[in-house]
Amino acid sequence: MKNKLIYLLCVLTLIYAVVPRAYAMDFVPVYSEEDTSEFENEEQYVFSPQIMETMGGTDSFVDKTATVQDFDVPCKAAFLIEEQTGRILYEKRAEETMPMASITKIMTMLLVMEALDAGKITLNDTVPVSVHAYSMGGSQIWLEPGEIFTVDEMLKAVAVSSANDAAVALAEFVGGSEESFCRMMNSRAKELGMNNTNFVNACGLDAPDHYSTAKDISIMAKELMKHPEIYNYTTIWTDYLRGGETQLANTNKLLRSYNGITGLKTGTTSGAGVCICATAKRNDLSLIAVVLGSDSSQERFSAAKKLLDFGFANFETKPFPQINDLPKEIAVKLGTQKQAKISCDIPDALLFVKGATTSLTCRTELPQYIDAPMFKGMKIGSVSLYSGQGKIKEYDIVLEEDAEKIDFVKALSILTKNIGQL
Repeated sequence: MKNKLIYLLCVLTLIYAVVPRAYAMDFVPVYSEEDTSEFENEEQYVFSPQIMETMGGTDSFVDKTATVQDFDVPCKAAFLIEEQTGRILYEKRAEETMPMASITKIMTMLLVMEALDAGKITLNDTVPVSVHAYSMGGSQIWLEPGEIFTVDEMLKAVAVSSANDAAVALAEFVGGSEESFCRMMNSRAKELGMNNTNFVNACGLDAPDHYSTAKDISIMAKELMKHPEIYNYTTIWTDYLRGGETQLANTNKLLRSYNGITGLKTGTTSGAGVCICATAKRNDLSLIAVVLGSDSSQERFSAAKKLLDFGFANFETKPFPQINDLPKEIAVKLGTQKQAKISCDIPDALLFVKGATTSLTCRTELPQYIDAPMFKGMKIGSVSLYSGQGKIKEYDIVLEEDAEKIDFVKALSILTKNIGQL
């Protein structure tokens, strides 16, 4: 009997030494969206040269999109864009509305980051926990009513462990109530052009009339990525709250297996299936991959990896050539003003098939003056982009204001005004 007790004590001591400290201290459980063990790193996918020929054409400038006819991924809907240029690289049922699960929290985090930037809140502000936030099911950090965390801690819980209770607590703190915060979410979605999205909660639990599309999700992800501080949270693999008693483990397994991954948010519910919005950056190429409605976590990550692999293996960005001969104004002949403001919507960067283009040049075509009357938005010239293989694209130079024609009445009015200023 004595030997058996000694053996039992040895076993218990070994378990205590091996189990992570978060569990050893009062056995506080880890609550996350799903298993967070490391995702198996698969071999890089190889894509047919015919896809590149279809997308890039002879000048290698990417102006077409790959679809399921080119290759498929295991999910209901998918979307891949390059962040800096906004160029769409792949789409599969990208504008079909469906539940989005905890990917909802991208908008929640965006509104929190915008409130921080506007000085309405700070990371050190304390966020109280309401009974409503406490009542959230699904993934959570088991907040208690009256418990207080900082905005920084709540953001960490949302980004890392996808905590529904923390998301709702933040929503109440920023919006006054979750209902009011949802109105803010929908208003911001409309401003961003997310025309097929509607929010009824801040955390992503299945609910009627709570939906989005793969394309719309990429829009709000792109907007959130304008706040680089969010990566301080979305790239955390594990962390702790409550003085080390509660462990946070990231639901995005790609953080441990994919080169350049920066986030952004996973999601899983019975209605939405298994989803992810994965963001990654290598050198100057930044990608956003959206995967909705996979059947399993493995398929979700496999689909995201395949999309990201496709982007990094086959595309590159190049800066737009410097333009030295494009003025900000143009002379106006017989107008009420001597000059009129002009503009040209030239991108900062362009997307090309990797290795296909070595040099870029541009040429400006603009008259010395315009004859009034002409009106805002009218084309008056162009900037043409060229590669070694010829002209790629033309960008319109347009008027930024009306150029009214002068007549006797207007001339007399201008003269009278100038005399009055003497």
